[in-house]
Amino acid sequence: MKKYNITVNGKTYQVEVEEVRGAQAEAVSQAAASPQTAPATAPAAVSESAAGTAGASEAAAATATKIQVGDGESAVSAPMPGTVLDVKVTEGQQVSSGDVVVILEAMKMENEITATMSGTVASVAVVKGAAVNAGDVLITVK
Repeated sequence: MKKYNITVNGKTYQVEVEEVRGAQAEAVSQAAASPQTAPATAPAAVSESAAGTAGASEAAAATATKIQVGDGESAVSAPMPGTVLDVKVTEGQQVSSGDVVVILEAMKMENEITATMSGTVASVAVVKGAAVNAGDVLITVK
């Protein structure tokens, strides 16, 4: 299962998503169980991101680069189409499984995309403002 923090109307919810292949899916909602108040810095980050992308027309028009994933590497892919708001890692940086590596905006929600394994960032395939499709590789970790 993958865990995501989703902020809606200033409240942050932790959501677990299970990938189902060839079987009937069962939905489980715990959203009402434990809403948390979003940190006060979240709206400022959105404003800074919006201001930063307004002046960077090349970044806003950028799309994800298609890259190959080698042996011993794990790809962190976009779970849905959206726009990259922030890239939290650089090539060569050490990451742990679960670390936030990319912030992806989809349907006016900010989604934290996390590393799927611990290791070193082998490549970063996206930049701020890039439009990505579901399944596009965002980074690779080895």
